[in-house]
Amino acid sequence: MQKINDLNTAWISRGQQVSDLADKMQAAALNDEFSKEDYEKLSNEYDQAVAQRDAAKHSLDIARANQKPANTEIDDKGDNPKPVNTKINTNKNKLTFANKFVGMMKGDPKIVDEMTSSTDVNGNQIGLTIPLDQQTAIHQLVRQYQSLEPFVNVEAVSTISGSRVWEKFQDITPLANLDDETAEIGSNDDPALTLVKYQIHRYAGISTITNTLLQDSAENLMAYLNNWIARKVVVTRNQKILEAVGNQSKKPTISKFDDVIHTLNTSLDPAIAATSTIFTNVSGFDVLSQVKDAKGRYLIQPDVTDPSKKQINGTPVVVVSDRWLPDNAGSHPFIFGDLTQGVTLFDREQMSLLSTNVGAGAFENDTNKVRVIDRFDVEIADDGAFVNGSFKDIPDQVPTAPTAPTASTTGTGK
Repeated sequence: MQKINDLNTAWISRGQQVSDLADKMQAAALNDEFSKEDYEKLSNEYDQAVAQRDAAKHSLDIARANQKPANTEIDDKGDNPKPVNTKINTNKNKLTFANKFVGMMKGDPKIVDEMTSSTDVNGNQIGLTIPLDQQTAIHQLVRQYQSLEPFVNVEAVSTISGSRVWEKFQDITPLANLDDETAEIGSNDDPALTLVKYQIHRYAGISTITNTLLQDSAENLMAYLNNWIARKVVVTRNQKILEAVGNQSKKPTISKFDDVIHTLNTSLDPAIAATSTIFTNVSGFDVLSQVKDAKGRYLIQPDVTDPSKKQINGTPVVVVSDRWLPDNAGSHPFIFGDLTQGVTLFDREQMSLLSTNVGAGAFENDTNKVRVIDRFDVEIADDGAFVNGSFKDIPDQVPTAPTAPTASTTGTGK
């Protein structure tokens, strides 16, 4: 059984690789800076991935055909073996969900009726709600990708809309001096409170599941589905987090070495700057990592406690793939701040699935379509907790010329 699972995983993995390489080939063909050598390299990788995918599928079919039922007992007539259940599955929630999902995919009337009777506030069918333990598995997979979610504040909510009150950092004035014993005590400057409203939105996508995959074990089906949802969750939530960050009005433009230091020193309250992080993409990090100060020292330095981590003047630098944190009109991002205080993701925690083998082109292709819906909202909680800067090319800091000795300091030897 383990061999079959490994072959199935390899088949799915190679299939995803084939899809990714096909996308890269299409992008390369449309690129104005087309390179014949790079395209031929991608084409060779694509052919190799297709061959490996087909080989994995062929081996999987052979392994399934040769599989013999294990742990069987003979029925009353002695001629029909029946499986013996030697293990008790203690994860009842996962088992129930897997069974319901398979039942949904196969059109079990009981499961279908149970789902279609459930609707959200807008009257839309919710489908099969993913349980919390399964959501945990999905979020564990999310960590394998470059998700921005761990860097912001995430709050679980149980309603589709609501509001929160946050106190922003502000200048604090001293208490009034009351030398007169009979003087009236005035009011303090109360904290500046901000009302932040959220409205949960629905984000959805459809995945195609082949009948071959549907006939596989429930565990492998769940693994495929979880991986697909995890990728979609990362892309969707990263996009909405970046949209919220992009609404920040403080957008310093960095054009030289001193601008970087000036932004770190003056753009945020010192209390927030102490817990802040710099976010940029791979292209931006490549530019920053080559910038030198007047003494020839690189702007970006390794963390002395962990050389694999980078920092600028003690502020950690997080590098995100260009795919997840893209350039904007040729400018690289330079997000500086504490996003856990600046941005909040309100998570409805009510992912749901619904399937069809008739609509969305499934009938014509003899496949099954699965729709997943994620529910969340992203709002700025404190726009004073971060700045959204940008930069292109940053020249090295101009070396300081040595000071020429003056006549008064030049010795005559007499």
